[in-house]
Amino acid sequence: MSNTRIQRDSMGELHVPEQALYGAQTQRAVNNFPISHQRMPTQFIRALILAKAAAAHANIELEQISAAQGKAIVGACEQLLAGDFMQHFPVDIYQTGSGTSSNMNANEVIATLATRLLGDTVNPNDHVNCGQSSNDIIPTTIHVSASLALHEQLLPALGYLVDVTERKAAEVHQYIKTGRTHLMDAMPVRMSQVLNGWAAQLKANIVHLQAQLPALQSLAQGGTAVGTGINAHPEFALRFSSHLSALTRVQFVPGKNLFALIGSQDTAVAVSGQLKGTAVSLMKIANDLRWMNSGPLAGLGEIELEGLQPGSSIMPGKVNPVIPEATAMVAAQVIGNDATITVAGQSGNFELNVMLPIIAQNLLSSIELMANSSRLLADKAIATFRVNDAKLKEALSRNPILVTALNPIIGYQKAAEIAKLAYKQGRPIIDVALENTDLQRSQLEALLDPEKLTAGGI
Repeated sequence: MSNTRIQRDSMGELHVPEQALYGAQTQRAVNNFPISHQRMPTQFIRALILAKAAAAHANIELEQISAAQGKAIVGACEQLLAGDFMQHFPVDIYQTGSGTSSNMNANEVIATLATRLLGDTVNPNDHVNCGQSSNDIIPTTIHVSASLALHEQLLPALGYLVDVTERKAAEVHQYIKTGRTHLMDAMPVRMSQVLNGWAAQLKANIVHLQAQLPALQSLAQGGTAVGTGINAHPEFALRFSSHLSALTRVQFVPGKNLFALIGSQDTAVAVSGQLKGTAVSLMKIANDLRWMNSGPLAGLGEIELEGLQPGSSIMPGKVNPVIPEATAMVAAQVIGNDATITVAGQSGNFELNVMLPIIAQNLLSSIELMANSSRLLADKAIATFRVNDAKLKEALSRNPILVTALNPIIGYQKAAEIAKLAYKQGRPIIDVALENTDLQRSQLEALLDPEKLTAGGI
């Protein structure tokens, strides 16, 4: 075969592309798994390379490899991270359940570059993988990549969405709208109360995600094949975590029980569950925006979202709520990702979970999708919508449910009769109440003032 070279591993010889940095084991995986043509996530590969650098630092200190070999490995990792490293990682997501193919892909690529830097052989198994097994480095990388993605992407994005929502709430505080329960008219609320409710949801999700970080930053590294730490120096796990913390500026620690961290993916399942909870909140906010924006004539028409693109290929002038729709689809995908992770988490058979790659893919996908959509929702929907005050006042003036404020004075039964009559006649509730009670107009105006009726909310 032209443009290939012969590589050897424990199973024999194999043709590998001439210019590829990887070797035989990676090529076997490429040949064996032509399934989705999707590679492992960039965040995962980045974390795996960082983990290999941290392992090299630890092994130098513990004299498990020579200082020259270790420095060459670290140099190779730095070289990869400084460039387009994903071109060297072709292994499909749907591969061996332990992620061994991705681990060996990294080992082979780093070994090739380290050998060039050193001018002497750096072995992918004996040196780059020293003190490690796929069975601990891949679970470790799942935790590390998810931790970094939360710190760098999702938590800042959610915080930004909270800030934008609270600023918008202050801007629209003066507007009062008809509240709705069961999609039916209810007592009035301020627009600021609606938006601050959204912000409170998001803040709660931030707190819940932050609560997952200590478990996520607890690592399986040091357990090697089955949790016993065979072939790893007794101090390797602690040194590894220390160096990884320095490289990432996130505090990682060795897990208290490595058997649990290798045999299960309970932490990933828990984190995914909270990501699902966040997706549910985003879905609620997106759908509220869509409903309030509906119309402009035949819907609620309470707000007007920023027009971003033509909404129809056949209906001229139509503009749709595209950012809330995109956010709702993201939320649906995250909920689906969580279902997959839940099933994958059940595949911890004895000493190893064997659905690690798909857990990594779905966990990181959920984080990235929600981080990106949260910023778009903030900038192109919440920050820029315009309130249709005339529409709000029109609906409020005809809202028969305002009669609820009269319950303590005229009783529920009488209030219900007035509400039904006002709705039937299409008249303002104050006019009907004036005719059917002994209350004066000044009293009714005070009791039914929408601004006062919203005063109990925070």
